[in-house]
Amino acid sequence: MPHQQVTIGQKTIGYLSSESPATGARQPPMRHVVFLHAFPLNSGMWEPQMGALPPGWRLIAPDYRGFGATSAGGQRAPGDAARASTTMNDLAGDVIDLLDHLEIHEAVVAGCSMGGYVAFEMLASAPSYVSGLVLIDTRAGADTEEGKAARRKMLEKVEQEGSRAIADEMTPKLLGATSQRDRPDLVKHVHAMISSADPAAIAMAVTAMMTRKDMTASLSGIKMPTLILAGAEDTLIPLPAIQQMHGAITGAQFHTIESAGHLPNLEQPALFDQRLQQFLTQF
Repeated sequence: MPHQQVTIGQKTIGYLSSESPATGARQPPMRHVVFLHAFPLNSGMWEPQMGALPPGWRLIAPDYRGFGATSAGGQRAPGDAARASTTMNDLAGDVIDLLDHLEIHEAVVAGCSMGGYVAFEMLASAPSYVSGLVLIDTRAGADTEEGKAARRKMLEKVEQEGSRAIADEMTPKLLGATSQRDRPDLVKHVHAMISSADPAAIAMAVTAMMTRKDMTASLSGIKMPTLILAGAEDTLIPLPAIQQMHGAITGAQFHTIESAGHLPNLEQPALFDQRLQQFLTQF
């Protein structure tokens, strides 16, 4: 089954998994890509990539705490003060725990938006697990004061109005103008995914993003192969912030994906998969 769950200690982690077996009589060891989802979605956003990896690669896409099929980790209500105790480093730790459970010792880590923040924390705390990096519509910097104010407004909204209100607000921001015009099915799908999220999980993630560390200074220390992708129609992460990462990471590849916003793997999966497959040929 593609969707699976494992219990590690007192937490249950849900994840999406698929693999493309290698061909030929001699089977090399399976290689892995860990996909880290955007806010406020879940691992289901990576379903278009199932079966799209090159032969010999396995996809692993975990849900963050409270999202999808992962347990909430003690988050009981949107207004619960306990949410403040969950950090990006905690979410990265959950990913590492899952990899350890699956006996995966290194992987290419691909993070979209908030997933990029989790990927940076993995690099900071457990770099040996990361053999390659894919950064998709994300940034290394922390929230500005203006950004934090917007996060606080979102906390108020999810506490007062629930997940559907966040879906109403976020769906047009996540999808590019082309998708909004030409892909009503995708608009409905993304809206439904956000609406189904636990309000407490949304609040936890907002707080974790609002308090995340600035990773800009660490970019020059990234030496593994890195691919940076940006939707040409993304309005959430300014292109200069993404280009700054490209300039700071030695040897990083950078590509824009036309007719896509903040979620290029959903909006233009064929173009996204092509760039990813080309990147993976070096491993």
